[in-house]
Amino acid sequence: MNSASDIAVVLIGRNEGARLVAGLASLRGEIARVVYVDSGSTDGSLRAARDAGAQVVELDLSVPFTAARARNAGFEALDPKPAYVQFIDGDCMVEPGWIAAGVAALNQHPDMGIVTGWRAEIYPDASVYNGLTDFEWHRPAGDIEACGGDMMVRSEVFMSTGGFNPRVIAAEDDEFCTRVRKAGWRVHRLPEKMTLHDADMMHFGQWWQRAVRTGHGFAQVGDLHPEYFVRTRQRVWVYGALLPVLAIIGAFFAPLLFLGVLGLYLVSYIRTVRGLQVSGLARHKALHQSVFLSLSKFPNFLGLLTYHWRKLRNSDMAIIEYK
Repeated sequence: MNSASDIAVVLIGRNEGARLVAGLASLRGEIARVVYVDSGSTDGSLRAARDAGAQVVELDLSVPFTAARARNAGFEALDPKPAYVQFIDGDCMVEPGWIAAGVAALNQHPDMGIVTGWRAEIYPDASVYNGLTDFEWHRPAGDIEACGGDMMVRSEVFMSTGGFNPRVIAAEDDEFCTRVRKAGWRVHRLPEKMTLHDADMMHFGQWWQRAVRTGHGFAQVGDLHPEYFVRTRQRVWVYGALLPVLAIIGAFFAPLLFLGVLGLYLVSYIRTVRGLQVSGLARHKALHQSVFLSLSKFPNFLGLLTYHWRKLRNSDMAIIEYK
């Protein structure tokens, strides 16, 4: 199985501009069928996609946008359905040879429902925030619990599991992978370069909003699958809520308690630095990035609260954008 009809790409985006153009260009010669799903762009993305020969799907503006909804719409637009679909975010470029490698893996392993590879930042040194994102993508190869939105999926798996949950606004890829695994399929990362990503995070506010969105994902996916993100949610509650409350109490009534809380944060920071160094990050970068990884528990906690407040009020799970 290796004909042009066996594989198609669904690429999603909103106001990605030059990043979308680069992503579409990276697919030339790699794949023939490309569907671009647009979530209300105003920057010429629609024209760029059409000029590149992609089939364009424009989402209904009256319904809240989510990446999950966009990916589902792209899959539905594929007619006839290919054996495999490669999902890509609009700020990514596909590495040469990845499509062939992913198809070969799925051909060789009939129990593999999803295959992914290694994603890397195009400009990891442009900001500490880009560097954080780049290191976030560095994960071991082999069978995994979940992967990001850049993934190759069997169409039969996508259809039998119902695709992405359109109400999940962050970590929708984790939620989808969890259902795929529960259905008995393997999720696997190949030791192959897959995509180049352009986070384009240059400001603290962008990083903060992204961390809020991440916390929202921890809560929502954890609500749907209580066994998933357990340790992560526990750390957010401890370092983002419990310890700050104890620190405030200690600052006014018990100085030793206050110092003890600061000590716990210091120990956590040192452990994070060591963990990053063991994973291969240079010491100066580990010292810098660990500051933000420690701080991230606070916006993560705000994301947790945002989800539970929305759920309590039965409100729409609106997307949280950072760029």
